[in-house]
Amino acid sequence: MAERTAPVVSMDAITKTFPGVRALDAVRLDLHAGEVTALVGENGAGKSTTVKILTGIYRPDGGTIRIDGEPVTFDSVNAASDAGITAIHQETVLFDELSVAENIFIGHAPRTPLGFIDRAEMQREAAKLLQSIGAPFDPRTRLKDLGIANRHLVAIARALSVDARVVIMDEPTAALSQKEITELYELIETLKSQGKAILFISHKFDEIFRIADRYTVFRDGAFVGDGRIDDINEDDLVRMMVGRSIDHIFPERNSTATEEVLQVTGYNHPTEFADINFKLKRGEILGFYGLVGAGRSEFMQSLIGITKPSKGVCKINGKIRVIRSPADAVSNGIVYVPEDRGKQGAIIGLPIFQNVTLPSISRTSRNGFLRLAEEFALAREYTSRLDLRAASLDQDVGNLSGGNQQKVVIAKWLATKPQVIILDEPTKGIDIGSKAAVHEFMAELAAEGLSVIMVSSEIPEVIGMSDRAIVMRDGRIVAELEDDDLTPETLVRHAAGISTEPQLERA
Repeated sequence: MAERTAPVVSMDAITKTFPGVRALDAVRLDLHAGEVTALVGENGAGKSTTVKILTGIYRPDGGTIRIDGEPVTFDSVNAASDAGITAIHQETVLFDELSVAENIFIGHAPRTPLGFIDRAEMQREAAKLLQSIGAPFDPRTRLKDLGIANRHLVAIARALSVDARVVIMDEPTAALSQKEITELYELIETLKSQGKAILFISHKFDEIFRIADRYTVFRDGAFVGDGRIDDINEDDLVRMMVGRSIDHIFPERNSTATEEVLQVTGYNHPTEFADINFKLKRGEILGFYGLVGAGRSEFMQSLIGITKPSKGVCKINGKIRVIRSPADAVSNGIVYVPEDRGKQGAIIGLPIFQNVTLPSISRTSRNGFLRLAEEFALAREYTSRLDLRAASLDQDVGNLSGGNQQKVVIAKWLATKPQVIILDEPTKGIDIGSKAAVHEFMAELAAEGLSVIMVSSEIPEVIGMSDRAIVMRDGRIVAELEDDDLTPETLVRHAAGISTEPQLERA
């Protein structure tokens, strides 16, 4: 048995309370040198609050943080950084017009004896950092000339530029391709070999079991358990996260839809998609699957009037409708829940109830005046159906977890009483418990007669939730699958352009 080493950082009995919410209730967390610890929990479990306490953004109300066994207090971000703790967030702020080196050292650039920025030294140090993580670009490169994966490497180099002992990675693979994810795994192994203690936060179980050495589970702001990742399986980890067993991730459905609600014929766009034809029935869940760049989201945005097709016909309940704007789409009973809920779905800075009622303002106003009681009643009706977890409907939607933000956006559009709801990656970035809740609610909506178009990159979700699935590739529909034909193999083959016919052996 390997000798148990003392943690580099330990959090003990950490408590944090916000008005009306106890975000952390005496939690504990240990991070060890040369190891990856996965912090696991549903949205709202307290993971983000923990990261903010470790990085000096929040101060705990109680408990102790120790580094190498010595108690410490972080009264600022700089104090945590000086102690060797750094974080790489899912959406790290970088600056397009600056060079890679400038982005890495912004705020702590090396100086000459006269106090000026030592650009030559900055270039040299940046080059060393980039080489240490295998970054294949020059530190003089402008950030705007890099792709998403390489920008991520810049964020990592920036974090390591402060000589970090602890590296926090918060959903680091959310925007990466599979090749880029593999390269990130290799980088994590390099950081481990350098003795870094890594805190890894992800909703993807395959990632957790692939790279983590240890796990710690939080639930509802409380510590549930921890241990070696080799000593637990996925079922037990899920049970610890949600406090119950999720045996059936996808709800059982028995669709008998026959009435046609939506028909799209000959939809074309000069650059994004071509010859899109399909029908949608009342009470049906129609899945759209495809690889990155397939044109699914671009088509959906055209369908609701964000962009305009060059030609094509849209029929709703058998009548031709011309949709020139999202307002036209809503008035015709079509609503869209976008993939990027933070930028396109929710209005950060507004409270929950105003986010929900904004598109339905005519229902909550009289003679040009808003009626607060009616706004709250409408918001309460739809957020309660989605089991929204929040201190109150007055809470800023920006302070909600990702899963709860998603519920607010869905509630907002359901309050308009649509006929068709388009859900673009409805469970992206949310935990398994919240995913199950969204899936259950989708099934309930379909059972009540609402037609659902679900755009998803998750094969189990497409198969588990769809009555039929349409596969797109290079802006075109290449397959429509249902029943026994709807399998992981057929989805991938059609999406990747791999022949579905058996290959003949060469002589």
